[in-house]
Amino acid sequence: MVYDFTTLPDRWNAGAFKYEEMKHKKPDVARDAVPLSVADMEFLNPPEVVEGLKAYLDHNVLGYTGPTEAYYAAVQGWMERRHGFRPEKDWFITSPGIVPALYELVKTLTDPGDGVLMLSPVYHPFRFSAQEQGREALFCPLIERGRTYDIDFDRFEKLCAEQRTKLFLLCSPHNPVGRIWRREELLRLSEICLKNNVVMVADEIHGDLILPGYTFVSLGTLPERYVKNAVICTAPSKTFNLAGMQCSNLFVADEGLREKLKKEGHYPTLTALGYESCRLAYTHGAPWLDALRTVLGENKRLVETYLAEHIPEIRPFELMGTYLMWLDCRGLGLDKDALEKAMVEGELFFDEGYIFGQEGAGFERLNLACPARVVQKALEKLKAVAERVRK
Repeated sequence: MVYDFTTLPDRWNAGAFKYEEMKHKKPDVARDAVPLSVADMEFLNPPEVVEGLKAYLDHNVLGYTGPTEAYYAAVQGWMERRHGFRPEKDWFITSPGIVPALYELVKTLTDPGDGVLMLSPVYHPFRFSAQEQGREALFCPLIERGRTYDIDFDRFEKLCAEQRTKLFLLCSPHNPVGRIWRREELLRLSEICLKNNVVMVADEIHGDLILPGYTFVSLGTLPERYVKNAVICTAPSKTFNLAGMQCSNLFVADEGLREKLKKEGHYPTLTALGYESCRLAYTHGAPWLDALRTVLGENKRLVETYLAEHIPEIRPFELMGTYLMWLDCRGLGLDKDALEKAMVEGELFFDEGYIFGQEGAGFERLNLACPARVVQKALEKLKAVAERVRK
């Protein structure tokens, strides 16, 4: 099947978060502006999911619904085929999303005043899940190396060894910097956490969105002792543009940890359409995803080539996983507030780097999951912004 990655859905008055945020920032923004910020896609949903949901609605009641055997089999099969491990049915805890799950995990596995460790810059709800619940967010800044980042293992181990540190939130692949962690890096992180009685939470929501030429390693493929010290968080939402369906799956291999989460946490039953959209995507969505990954690779090359030729002051970091490109704009010579102002005035609506932590100041996060012509137009606007700054 040939899939449509050229049609731009009209989301202007559909309640889409990124569009409402854009209009709030610039009320007179042009009607054809497309925000490239919040991590959902400006692509039509996979037709296999859309048509499957239509058929489901023809024959089912939208009442209280739980996971079916077909649902479990679809998720298990996807993880086994795409990521090399098969979670047991008993491991499942479902959640409306990974962000609410993070809040529940922090609340259940730590006490007020405890430390929650994370690598920074990092997806901002990691920080919020700790700070908004009276925990201390502990940051281990990534080390910038060329066009990518490495982990400061010496600092990480020192932070893990502190008595206050109880939980480590791992973003894998890492959002916003687009880094895929190598197996040896995951093994080292896992060993340090296990040695210091720090539970790992691996957010693998972008684990399916791997750019051509790279390979993702799921925490679920590590030795059993490490898997049992972890909660692995997955979802079809980023992969298939289903965030509005509010469906995610947590895999908890250790029985004691799992029972604690079920007893003390709040994990509500999902919606009927959430379960079904996940089942359909994992059962029939692989060809669409493979085509999408090719498109994302082409968009990545478009950005890299254009910036090198026209805006050398802006340096793209190497995008390995996610569809979110990390742009180093420090070469423009603007502080974070002036950078944001220049972008908004130029009708460019990325995610500002500073929201991911102080290490992100001077960066912008660009969402590549949109038709190539939208990326091209954004680059032309970015060139105009750079030209104004040069003057």
